[in-house]
Amino acid sequence: SFSVCGTMDIRNDVSELHQLENCSVIEGNLQILLISTTQGEDFRGLSFPRLVMITDFLLLFRVYGLESLRDLFPNLSVIRGNQLFFNYALVIFEMPHLRMIGLHSLTRIMRGAVRIEKNQELCHLSTVDWTLLMDSTENNHIVGNKLQVECADVCPGILDEEKTCVKTDVNGHKDYRCWTSTYCQKVCSCGGQGCTANGECCHRECIGGCSLPNDNRACVACRNFLYNGRCLPSCPARTYGYATWRCVTADYCASLRKVSEDPHKASKFVIHNGECMSECPAGFTRNESSLFCHECEGLCPKECKIGTLTIDTSQAAQELKGCTHVEGNLILNIRKDNLASELEASLGNIETITGFLKIKHSFALVSLSFFRSLRLIRGDSMVDGNYTLYVLDNQNLMQLWDWDHHTLSIPVGKMYFAFNPKLCLSQIYEMEKITGTQGRQNKAEINPRTNGDRASCKSRTLRFISNVTESTKIFIKWERYQPLGLRDLSSFIVYYRESPFQNVTEWVGQEACGSNSWNMVDVDLPLHKDQDPGVELTKLKPWTQYAIFVRAITLSTADEENNHGAKSNVIYIRTRPAAPTVPLNVLSMSNSSTQLVVRWKPPNHRNGNITYYLVRWQRQEEDEELYISNYCNKGLKLPTTNADTTFEDDDDDSNQDGEDKCCQCPKTESELAMAAEEISFQKKFENFLHNSIFMPKVPCGPRRAGVAGPYSCSYSGHGKQLKKRRDTIWVANMTVASRNDTSIDGLNVTVENQSTVNHTSSSSKPEDNEYPIQEDKVFMRERTVISNLHHFTFYRIDIHACNHAAHMVGCSAATFVFTRTMPELYADNIPGKVTWEPVGKNVILLKWEEPPRPNGLILKYQIRYTKLKKDQDEEFEAEECVPRKMYEKFKGYQIRRLQAGNYSAIVRATSLYGNGSWTEPVNFYIPGSVYKPDEWEVVRENITIVRELGQGSFGMVYEGLLRGPSGDHDVRRVALKTVSESTGIRQRIEFLREASVMKGFSCHHVNNPGNPPPPSLKQMLQMTGEIADGMAYLNDKKFVHRDLAARNCMVSEEFTVKIGDFGMTRDVYETDYYRKGGKGLLPVRWMSPEALKDGIFTTYADVWSFGVVLWEIATLAEQPYQGMSNEQVLHYVTRNGILEKPDNCPEKLNYLMRWCWQQNPKNRPSFLEILESIKDELDPSFHTVSFFYSRNTKQEVTKPAERKIKGTSVLDLVSNPLLPTQKMKNGSATALPLTDKANRYIHCNGTESDKTFQTSRYL
Repeated sequence: SFSVCGTMDIRNDVSELHQLENCSVIEGNLQILLISTTQGEDFRGLSFPRLVMITDFLLLFRVYGLESLRDLFPNLSVIRGNQLFFNYALVIFEMPHLRMIGLHSLTRIMRGAVRIEKNQELCHLSTVDWTLLMDSTENNHIVGNKLQVECADVCPGILDEEKTCVKTDVNGHKDYRCWTSTYCQKVCSCGGQGCTANGECCHRECIGGCSLPNDNRACVACRNFLYNGRCLPSCPARTYGYATWRCVTADYCASLRKVSEDPHKASKFVIHNGECMSECPAGFTRNESSLFCHECEGLCPKECKIGTLTIDTSQAAQELKGCTHVEGNLILNIRKDNLASELEASLGNIETITGFLKIKHSFALVSLSFFRSLRLIRGDSMVDGNYTLYVLDNQNLMQLWDWDHHTLSIPVGKMYFAFNPKLCLSQIYEMEKITGTQGRQNKAEINPRTNGDRASCKSRTLRFISNVTESTKIFIKWERYQPLGLRDLSSFIVYYRESPFQNVTEWVGQEACGSNSWNMVDVDLPLHKDQDPGVELTKLKPWTQYAIFVRAITLSTADEENNHGAKSNVIYIRTRPAAPTVPLNVLSMSNSSTQLVVRWKPPNHRNGNITYYLVRWQRQEEDEELYISNYCNKGLKLPTTNADTTFEDDDDDSNQDGEDKCCQCPKTESELAMAAEEISFQKKFENFLHNSIFMPKVPCGPRRAGVAGPYSCSYSGHGKQLKKRRDTIWVANMTVASRNDTSIDGLNVTVENQSTVNHTSSSSKPEDNEYPIQEDKVFMRERTVISNLHHFTFYRIDIHACNHAAHMVGCSAATFVFTRTMPELYADNIPGKVTWEPVGKNVILLKWEEPPRPNGLILKYQIRYTKLKKDQDEEFEAEECVPRKMYEKFKGYQIRRLQAGNYSAIVRATSLYGNGSWTEPVNFYIPGSVYKPDEWEVVRENITIVRELGQGSFGMVYEGLLRGPSGDHDVRRVALKTVSESTGIRQRIEFLREASVMKGFSCHHVNNPGNPPPPSLKQMLQMTGEIADGMAYLNDKKFVHRDLAARNCMVSEEFTVKIGDFGMTRDVYETDYYRKGGKGLLPVRWMSPEALKDGIFTTYADVWSFGVVLWEIATLAEQPYQGMSNEQVLHYVTRNGILEKPDNCPEKLNYLMRWCWQQNPKNRPSFLEILESIKDELDPSFHTVSFFYSRNTKQEVTKPAERKIKGTSVLDLVSNPLLPTQKMKNGSATALPLTDKANRYIHCNGTESDKTFQTSRYL
């Protein structure tokens, strides 16, 4: 179900928005404007999710506090554009706080263009692809908004490297498309019908999307017509299209009325060609009995019910275009333009007028021949109950009709002719004969003295006795007049016109089309004879001089004696002043870090003598998002802001040197047309503002006696303060010239306490800090320089025009501009020295002071530190980015995971303007760790070397014999690792660290450490269980292996598998490792997606690697992701890629792999769960030696949903070493033998691909 609302005009109060609560479709336009006393919190919670379509246009203008339309209209999908606002379907103009449009459901603008202009905070315009919404973007006008380089326009998923929005190409620039940082722009591959939320195609009759695919009942909006909940290509039988989008019945159409201010013109709608419309088209006439239109035979008769219609312009005459039968009365009052051709086109088909025809004060008329078809004036109603034709005061009327070729009938009533000085009496007498009215009129009604003769009559001078003036009105009275001989006095005519100089004469309409004609008002006689006549002249211009005179209209005849008229002399009256209109073309630029130059042009309507301009300025807070965004994130663009150092539109050539100045090229026709369209729009919009919007209103109450200002306000409430002054002062419809007693001619600070101004660092977000509003009066010029400003700071500047009556009528509304001052060169440098202090093992805290007055605000800090070269250690350099929020936590930054050695570090700040200078270097030292011998040391004489096994990462590896404490009878075979003499201290520590880690391990399937046939499924599952058992043991001991791979697993001749080599085999299999971002080598082909992204390892990362080991077992040691480079593997896995199923892979093994490769770590199994799933496939001997079946196993097998990653051991592979060894629970520690029985060991070599197990070296 849906609810249809008509045109909505929401203004002045945010509560008016509640009219939209039940609207699904606005059949008309929606205008939201001039809500000036609101803040952002006033719109929070306001949402109208039912609104999905507007049939005409959407207009937003000067709504304060509204930051986005995202929550206001979350489901608005279609703007049809049936009727446009000056060719635009979407207009967003001067919205001071709008940060993003946010209409994330909008997918179609069917007709019209988009105009988004002068919204200084509006971003996310570059991320919207308007070609996806409309057929053509050629006429879009998007200018004067926040610069793209100052916006941090980031689409959803960019920061997380999970790019969810679609990329499109606009003007050769391909980018992601979104409305906000949380909503992508909807892109549908199904064409115009739209898609569901899941990307399925809607029915072809849908537009704007749908809830179900291929269902015309589930459309958000209809491409053509809606009827009974279905979208149809045309209306079904016995229904008719209405407003281009829905089908209605004939009864519904018959109930509609054409909108008109005149109730007589509110005619019924008609039905034609399957549509319900307000009137029949040209060539058709209405059938009153059926409401249908039928084609005319010959000239189409068209009846027009007009009541009483006054035609004074060509537009008014066009209302009767095509009419043949006029039911009502017609009055012509055409004073200025020569409209003969237009009048004939509009009135030439009229054959009958049922009432009267009155032609008065029509100076532009020379003939009535434009009524070429008029044959009958029926006289159903008459002027004053007597006159069917009334012709009065038409100064240039010379001909009525060509009576040789025209006939006219006036069956009832009289004719009246007076004050037509160029109309001959013969014309009138001939008309009496033709129309059949001869003998009905007396001489007073066809006065020979006032028709056809310009000669003046003797007349009495009327004297004005009083006048009262306002800014747009003059009320005048004159003395009573009674003609001599008690002749009848008909009425008065008051003539008035603008007259800058007192030199006009009484003659009116000197030319037939003169633009300087007098305005005239007919004044009836007073009801009582003792009452003075008078008139109120309205719609005048403020502070304008008018010439005025009055003439009496009498019914005297030419042959009577003492024939006298009466008229006054011309007098001059000036209206009172009013507040001026707004100043024009305000521009601003910065010429230094503390000054702004502002210039403007005078207002169009000064409404008095401009005496000064009131200039107000206020420092603005920086965008709130700048305080909360982490600009160290690589996906977030760093905003770049520039000062305004030139005028945007410098048309002032007075200061330019005439030499070497080139002539401007003439504009092309298209440029001229575009400029004309721009000027036309601006003029129309300005008229709209002045005529409809900026209407003076009393904010509190009428002025009281003794109060200096124009209004008196009283506020109640216990200590309740007014809204923020900044919000009210900028948007006042009329600004009072002086707001407090502290105003002086030079400077007026309008805050209560200027000492509250905070001049500390602007990097911290102000806690509701109100910057002071300052003002200055500028006399006799349209330019000023504002000084003593803060460097690289955003200011709002308002210009008010004030005339000589500002103390009574106030100043104009404000025109505003936003400008940023220039930066200060060294403001972003960090003061003082950088210090350091140790805060933990291999961790130091660098501390420094913030720049006290940065350029705008500090966005981040950069630290560059270098390890100094010593002995055989390599020198390296690293950088750290410090978000400002992190700096605030420590007043510095902690550098972690530092290796032993001497370091040097430098720091610099990055502000809105750019980078500051690097600080002086600070040196610090990280001490190294010293290996301490313990009870694990073995006497060298107890070791016997048997043979070389191969070269290891640090030195040669040997097979050897270890004699125990009991002598030659206690001998076991071991692997002996050595380190070469040339190895550095760092590698030696790593060598000892592995040995130290292995001290705490005691498990059958963790190694303390010919081509047989491929293993069977039984053997593969057995190896799977043994590896999982060893990993479960490590997990129980809170260890993360980090490098689980087939190359680090040892297999005996009996296929017993043991895990070994905890992070020490990287150099042997160099091609299996990859160095990411200049950090440690990583086994990327075995790593999980989260480990590749963040370098953070949990036991679930080991589970992923375990799945890769299973893949190696199934492929007999093929290299994972063959054909890809390490860089390609990294990008493939982080984009949800996994290994393909190997050929001939058993389904059981493939299931285990897929289980281990879940993208969400929480959904992967634990090693105990893996063992639980295959325990029935394992040898019975597994029961006696496994950790899984040991009595010490306390861990229960839990379901994935019950597991919490919070309690899991987490290690950073890149920079954290393995944990040091731990004592066993019983306090004992035994050496881990290489094996008990085997003589040969085979190793799954990840670099070989011959699908056989290869003999290899264990390191």
